[in-house]
Formats: sequence, structure tokens, C-alpha cells
Amino acid sequence: MLKVASYNMRKGIGTDRRRNPDRILEVLREIDADVVALQEADRRFGARECVLTPHLLDEHSDWQAVAVGLRAASMGWHGNALLVRKSAQIVDCEAIHLPALEPRGAVMADVRTASGVIRVVGMHLDLSGLWRRRQAAAIMAHVESCTQRYPTVLMGDLNEWTRGSGCLRDFARDYAFAATGPSFHARRPVGRLDRIMVSRDWRIEACGVHASATARKASDHLPIWATLVPA
Repeated sequence: MLKVASYNMRKGIGTDRRRNPDRILEVLREIDADVVALQEADRRFGARECVLTPHLLDEHSDWQAVAVGLRAASMGWHGNALLVRKSAQIVDCEAIHLPALEPRGAVMADVRTASGVIRVVGMHLDLSGLWRRRQAAAIMAHVESCTQRYPTVLMGDLNEWTRGSGCLRDFARDYAFAATGPSFHARRPVGRLDRIMVSRDWRIEACGVHASATARKASDHLPIWATLVPA
């Protein structure tokens, strides 16, 4: 069984408007997923420094960051980052460049876990529906073009409010959605902006929204999670 999670951590800024990386890490420890896709993991301006520093992960967590950062101080690519267990082996990783008006991107890694080698993609899509569909098409085309095929998990903040339309309908042609429930806004969740999608190699055993007291304060999004088993 593999547990995955996706979390828009809002650069570590909570609903109390305070930046607190330790609080983000506490939420991640509560979820205790094997693979985590993070959005808004880096600061927005300047050197785009990571919020969860290497020291914080090394000393206070069971995860390592996948080295997709194209800037020296960043963890990810346009704020997208992936965490995997320290016991896992990162076979390959890369940033995915997306068509966009505003800075957007996705990250992909092939990871050897106790469940075998899996492929995971983390993303944060555009506010514009037209660009979201173009970005979804680019991500699926990139995965499809890979020579080696692995069981795949796509996760992230899709910014899609309308169920069954737009990029959700596009992704649904090849991927199954975990029915996690609404995750935004953290104080009163009504929007299912955050999604976990899996290839047909997986069966979704369980899934949900992590709504602990700490999670309601740590970011404006609640993290979502799913446990997967081979189909």
C-alpha cells in the first residue's frame, strides 16, 4: 500500500498571516504520506528560497526533497516540489515546462519505493480555464512520451471549480480521481481545487481531506491524501 498526499502550503503562511514552516512540517507528519506533492513551496520573490529548508527536512522529518529545483535556493520549479521517504530511491526527475501567461510549471519523478517504481507528477495549474486545459494536455503528453512506463500519480492544485468540465474532463480520459472532498478554503472548505489522479494501474483504497486543527491554521488549503494499491 502506498500513501500519497498533495498540499498547497501557501509559502508557509497560515490563516493567521504568519509564516511558520514548522507548522507545515507538523501537518505533513500528521498525514505521514510516502510521497507528497507540494505547491507554493518556495517564496515568491527574489531568489525563490524554499520554505522547508534542507536542515528542517534532514533533522525533523522522514522525507527528502526531489532535486528538481532549477534555482540554487529553491526546492522545486515554480513552487512545485516533491517529497519522498528517505528510504526511497529517486530514479529520475525533471521539471516540466508548461504553456502559460503567468509563471507555471510541473515536476515529475520516478521513485523506487516498497511498492516498486512509481511515477509522480506535481502541478499547480493556471487561474484561466483555457490555459489550464493547455497545461493539462502538456502534462499528459509529457507523461505519454516517456519511453519507460510506470504506475502514475498526478497531484496538485488544479484551480478548477467546476466538476466534470475543463481540465478535469481532460484528465478523466486517462486517470481516475480520488474522491477526497473540498479542501479550500481551510477555514470553511467548499472548493475541490486540490486533486489526486491515478493511472489505471492503481486502485484507490481510501482517501480524504486532512482537517486537523493545525492544518486549518497552517495554510489556506487543507492537504488531501489517498492510499493506493496495485490494481
